[in-house]
Amino acid sequence: MLGAIGLVVAISMVFGGYAMAGGHLSVVLEAMPTELMTILGGAVGALIVGNSVEVLKAVVGGVKQVFSGSKWKEQDFKDMLCLLFTITKMIKSKGILVIESHIEKPAESTIFQKYPRILADHFATDFICDTLRMLSMNLDDAHQVYDAMEGQLEKHHHEKMMPQHGLQTMADGLPAIGIVAAVLGVIKTMASVTEPPEVLGGMIGHALVGTFLGVFLAYLIVGPFAVKLKAVLDEEHQFYLIIRDVLVAHLNGNAPQVSVEIGRGAVPTKMQPSFFELEEALNSATDA
Repeated sequence: MLGAIGLVVAISMVFGGYAMAGGHLSVVLEAMPTELMTILGGAVGALIVGNSVEVLKAVVGGVKQVFSGSKWKEQDFKDMLCLLFTITKMIKSKGILVIESHIEKPAESTIFQKYPRILADHFATDFICDTLRMLSMNLDDAHQVYDAMEGQLEKHHHEKMMPQHGLQTMADGLPAIGIVAAVLGVIKTMASVTEPPEVLGGMIGHALVGTFLGVFLAYLIVGPFAVKLKAVLDEEHQFYLIIRDVLVAHLNGNAPQVSVEIGRGAVPTKMQPSFFELEEALNSATDA
């Protein structure tokens, strides 16, 4: 919602200010189709050249995320802490082997089935299960487990950030592509130097629209999209960092309640449950 409001504000204020200053919108609107074709066409072409099909599809999904925000909601963070609490409590009381069936086939696990949104996220499920498999193979050195988890997290986040890098690169290049469009307009004008001044003035105006659109698209549309997408992806990544923190805290010998409390402290503030809210959720998970 805020993304749409921001676009409306940016477009209305820029063009409204231009009109109020006495500018003729007809000049910009008349030149816009061909200038946009040159600028956006060049930018999209460069994006296609510089990225794989998977990244291009992710860019489309990333633009949607700019408006929809992070896929993880407040309840998801509670559910994840409850899931990890249940697992670590079972390990603490009955040993690591008791969860073997749950981590081998999480889709059939009565524990994971309670939290379908987490189960549907393949990385979150695999991240938890793969780490617990390492523990079941007697890899109980907290530092080694942390390093292994950190390597998985870095790779996953790097891959997730590729569409954001694509958008940011496009934003960085748009002003220069706008100059290219303007230079082409100047070349066209110079080829018509015998025309009367009013005609040449219109042609120069059309050429300058290219420079304007390149800068406008870069700093008021595509650039902010890239910044917002980075914030969304970083927020989603925090979900996985909390999984790491809870499991490493468990491996360091902390009680399940302490481990999930460490995780709760890392939940983004706007989605962070209070101590008592989490305690109530944990009690409900245990009783179920």
